[in-house]
Amino acid sequence: MSPATSALGARAALAAITGPEDLRRLPAEDLPGLAAQIRAFLVDTVARTGGHLGPNLGAVELTIDVHRVFDSARDSLVFDTGHQTYVHKILTGRAEAFATLRQEGGLSGYPSRAESRHDLIENSHASTALSYADGLAKAAALRGTAGRRVVAVVGDGALTGGMSWEALNNLGAAPERPVVVVLNDNGRSYSPTVGGIARHLAALRAGSGGPTVFEDLGLAYLGPVDGHDTAAVEAALRAAAALERPVVVHCVTAKGKGYAPAEADDSDHMHTVGAIDPGTGRPVRPAAPTWTSVFGEEVTAIGAERPDVVCVTGAMRLPAGLGPFAQRFPQRVYDVGIAEQHAVTSAAGLALGGLHPVVAVYAAFLGRAVDQVLTDVALHRLPVTFVLDRAGITGPDGASHHGMWDASLLPVVPGLALAAPRDCARLRELLREAVATEDGPTALRYPKASVGPDIPALCRAGGCDVLREDPGARVLLVAVGPMARPCLEAAADLAADGVPTAVVDPRWCAPLPAGLCALAEDRDLVVAVEDTCVTGALGGRLAQALANRPRPPRVLTQALPPRFLPHAARPRLLAEAGLDAAGIARRVRRHLSG
Repeated sequence: MSPATSALGARAALAAITGPEDLRRLPAEDLPGLAAQIRAFLVDTVARTGGHLGPNLGAVELTIDVHRVFDSARDSLVFDTGHQTYVHKILTGRAEAFATLRQEGGLSGYPSRAESRHDLIENSHASTALSYADGLAKAAALRGTAGRRVVAVVGDGALTGGMSWEALNNLGAAPERPVVVVLNDNGRSYSPTVGGIARHLAALRAGSGGPTVFEDLGLAYLGPVDGHDTAAVEAALRAAAALERPVVVHCVTAKGKGYAPAEADDSDHMHTVGAIDPGTGRPVRPAAPTWTSVFGEEVTAIGAERPDVVCVTGAMRLPAGLGPFAQRFPQRVYDVGIAEQHAVTSAAGLALGGLHPVVAVYAAFLGRAVDQVLTDVALHRLPVTFVLDRAGITGPDGASHHGMWDASLLPVVPGLALAAPRDCARLRELLREAVATEDGPTALRYPKASVGPDIPALCRAGGCDVLREDPGARVLLVAVGPMARPCLEAAADLAADGVPTAVVDPRWCAPLPAGLCALAEDRDLVVAVEDTCVTGALGGRLAQALANRPRPPRVLTQALPPRFLPHAARPRLLAEAGLDAAGIARRVRRHLSG
């Protein structure tokens, strides 16, 4: 595809597709041209808004044919890892809204029930679609909704997750409940697909004979099919539907297909991009240092000093910042696939074997392995360090990806210490303290954002960093992690208004540092400011700890509301929750005046 392809021409051609019914009326010979137009449209629009480009470029023909064979307004169509649904959105009448993709009030980057009746589930975490499909097929059988077909579009990367195999185990045992599993096999998720299933699929792609693992489980198997041949894919899907039993249709695709910069990107085929030049694929703005990149540098430096330090991740070696470590110590990085539960318990085994594992995952995804953190790691008091990227508000990825639950869940884990660095220097410092801990698990959380200048402390008291102490300050702001800067700005504003204010960074926010209560108990008002869900946040735990003091201060929690938040820019969502300088100062003034 030429980058010079007119976006206006693509829009004009796509304007005739207002829904899947228009697609089904197209002659088969028009489909390759439509696929090219969709790719041109994707490159043009995603280059402006940012988003998941590579996965959608690879799923164009496959999605066209799914909508030609099945009726998403009537059948149950489920996509595993919903970032591959841009083409689905285009074909279901949302092309004109793509200028708003991942923008506040605009199109979600994932399926959205509020957007369209064609979006059955809001699926954006991998390896869940087959379980949804199993339940939908059971419901259809019980309710007698004959003719409503169940279709799950699943990437090969999702098959590295245990839930997929738990679901396949059930699907294969029920030949009377037909489910069509469309396997979009591009050989990778973010990174190349790992493990035994990757080798098995590679053998199938190479034409090796013998039964497939799917057939051994009781499902039928069709393929492999060229996933970019619309005629071949449509024929295979129609054959699968006619079988009226659980069946896997194995479609081989290429991530980033048709866009030269994505095809040439060996790292992840432009899986996710910001705003780019559509001609070259290069970012339009230079990349600033991020929390992720600082972690990557420091964990590599630690690895050079500590041969017992190893890293574990779940299909996110590069996004989680482990690229430098993997390049220098390739034998000490374990990518277990999209399998967070296994990652945590495997890390427990590494710790039992005398190593210190660092588990690097997104904060939102650790929730899938809380039981393993609790009973496999903490119960055994094992030295495992969890590094939680994308903590708090992530921005354009929306409700499923905001990392706003980990800091509420982890404090209940006995023996686990949770830290939140306020700047680069503290990230490096706290990471070193974490990997030096040998009597239990530790965790660090930081946001998806660029990092600003370091914020020096006036002094350290009781394990906490005092960042500001006005003479006679009756108000204390407890700034958790990156909330330090807005807290300092709010304190300066309050002081200028005659309200002397102190600011302290607890560094370790669970369990509460011994000195935090001492710093807080003589104040009139304490406001704990944290980029996490208000339920279970530090403020509530601090209020409980101070409740039995002779003169307990009033303790408020300024945090995120306990609900799923939409996609929007991180600063915007933080401001709406009162987690900017103006909101913090406003909260203090309101309570002092009351």
